[in-house]
Amino acid sequence: MNSVTIRKLLVRGMLAGLAAGVVALLVAYFLGEPRVDAAIAFEEAQAHSHGQGHEHEVEVVSRGVQSTAGLATGVLVYGVALGGIAALAFCFALGRIGRFGARATAVLLSAAALLAVYLVPFLKYPANPPAVGDPDTIGKRTALYFLMMLLGILLAVAATILGRRLAPKLGNWYATVAGGAAFVVAVGLAYAFLPSMNEVPHGFSGTLLWQFRLSAIAIQLVLWTAFGLIFGHLAERVVPTEEAPAARSVPVTP
Repeated sequence: MNSVTIRKLLVRGMLAGLAAGVVALLVAYFLGEPRVDAAIAFEEAQAHSHGQGHEHEVEVVSRGVQSTAGLATGVLVYGVALGGIAALAFCFALGRIGRFGARATAVLLSAAALLAVYLVPFLKYPANPPAVGDPDTIGKRTALYFLMMLLGILLAVAATILGRRLAPKLGNWYATVAGGAAFVVAVGLAYAFLPSMNEVPHGFSGTLLWQFRLSAIAIQLVLWTAFGLIFGHLAERVVPTEEAPAARSVPVTP
């Protein structure tokens, strides 16, 4: 690809990320925020029961601003940033992961990003609502989460390379299965060796925790699905799918 094509794809990736962010914002507001409010209510009740009231603390940013303008800013900026990064990854992946067109490559890339960037670290270190987690360990938890994310990305790339190298010997289907199995085993080993973090306070609702984590997964699922579909459509206009060999005209023999 030349620089002009890459620039066009980058802009379209950011626009697709913005559009996907709008859809994810709706899910975050209607599914995630009620669970956050419930967790904050539990945290405040626990503080009052231990005589740790917050009457004299100054609220820098109100909860109303956090759940509206703050939420919108965070989700939309996140969507635009990931859209730009994913567009650059698309420029590298197109034509290198198989004979897929622009639309199919965008969807596959989005699915791989959802798996490697989010689901792999999430299953080891799931998202927690307010009142869950020790403030003294936030640095350690953050470092472990990003380490797991980095491992997920590297292992996904390694599994893809392994599958492509095995394809001439095993065929595409079995090579894909072998690469996927190697990825699962490697991730499982990472889960086993990295430390676990369980800091759910006594009395916190298990149902609320489960609902919060499901809403977190739903936000990411909607974000990446919307991005893959929207960016695939936009990218196909910049990089049109080549005419398949089977569709080319063949001389008719009498």
